[in-house]
Amino acid sequence: MPTSLPPQPLSPLDGRYRAAVAGLSDYLSEAGLNRARVEVEVEWILALTDRSLFGTSALSDPDKAALRALYLDFGQAEIDWLAEKEAVTRHDVKAVEYLVRDRLSTLGLDRIAELAHFACTSEDINSASYALTVRRAVERVWLPKLHSVIAKLRALALEHKDAAMLSRTHGQPATPSTMGKELAVFAWRLERVAAQIAGGEYLAKFSGATGTWSAHVVAEPDVDWPKLSRAFIEGLGIGFNPLTTQIESHDWQVELYDRARHAGGILHNLATDVWTYISMGFFAQIPVAGATGSSTMPHKINPIRFENAEANLEIAGGLFQTLAQTLVTSRQQRDLTDSTTQRNIGVAFGHSLLALDNLERGLGEISLSRDVLLADLDANWEVLAEAIQTVVRAEIAAGRSSITDPYALLKDLTRGRRVGASQLAEFVEGLDIGDAAKQRLLALTPAGYTGLAARLVDGLP
Repeated sequence: MPTSLPPQPLSPLDGRYRAAVAGLSDYLSEAGLNRARVEVEVEWILALTDRSLFGTSALSDPDKAALRALYLDFGQAEIDWLAEKEAVTRHDVKAVEYLVRDRLSTLGLDRIAELAHFACTSEDINSASYALTVRRAVERVWLPKLHSVIAKLRALALEHKDAAMLSRTHGQPATPSTMGKELAVFAWRLERVAAQIAGGEYLAKFSGATGTWSAHVVAEPDVDWPKLSRAFIEGLGIGFNPLTTQIESHDWQVELYDRARHAGGILHNLATDVWTYISMGFFAQIPVAGATGSSTMPHKINPIRFENAEANLEIAGGLFQTLAQTLVTSRQQRDLTDSTTQRNIGVAFGHSLLALDNLERGLGEISLSRDVLLADLDANWEVLAEAIQTVVRAEIAAGRSSITDPYALLKDLTRGRRVGASQLAEFVEGLDIGDAAKQRLLALTPAGYTGLAARLVDGLP
């Protein structure tokens, strides 16, 4: 029996992939959550004293700065203090309250100690803290990485806007496009979802044990507590939910995670498409010095960036779906299922961020093989059948042709068989159509049959 290992991270996000996702831990870790809780507790004290409630007066600027330093300078000492206190209280938010009280005493502010956590239920503090941490993680870490991937796609789309390629619908040769246009499709889809995410709400409640401000009103009947609470929450830079149970209802989180999962689905589609293009030889992978593709086959460069992204997007998507499904429901006025569920928000965004990192790197390590694209097009002249039968229809409509069923005519010629350039030219020469239309068709090649693809890329918003 081998000896036990020293303590090890169980999640690969905290081990193998830590460097790629470290930016999220500043917000979505337990320490990040506790720092935000301290921030909310401190700012609530300042909101009450600034309004001179319960016989208090506004703190001096030095006292305010010293109190705010508790969350601005939050570090290992506070992390350790809270861990020791929670081991006794068995309640994370209560431990935070005790930390604030302890620091008030250290600062000589015992006179306002009873305003710490005043009239609050834990979910007042938690809802504001999650809104703050999730918003900061999304806006400062996750969305910028998504925009970096979109920027890579835009650049590749513009670079390859005129690189004609054979399309494949249902896996079969189809009307040509350009590689740039196909990549621009992904950029456009992602831009749209990213804008929805950027415009999303981050809501908190601050209305007491069951959302009624009951204790507040008893303590001070003359204060407009809903108005004060709204001003406080909005002053933190988040939105206010005025009608709740004990918890903020998490609908904004459900919307966010569904949209993040939607973005992940588009990114998954991108990863599998690029992987397929690589396998077809459309893209060549740029060797990375010192890297090994296979432990036994020296020639290989495996598309690991896109495979890693694909797998992590599936994990993230599953977690986002679970978050959305669980958080939308709370039994009557409150149950605790959301508490442990929300602790996995960072895990979901972590796997998503890891996928984004791999996609960004992967898109920077491929080069388009235009010769392969052109060879593929040249081997599939039958895709011009669409153009020919459409031109014939136009000629019939214009009274310049007596052909009765152009679709059937082309179907007999091309379906299930390869047709070369000379065969197609001979077929066109024999068509009963006007000379101008015939010359257009004779000049057409698969590589030239890309319609407005390049212009569509130029018009990408």
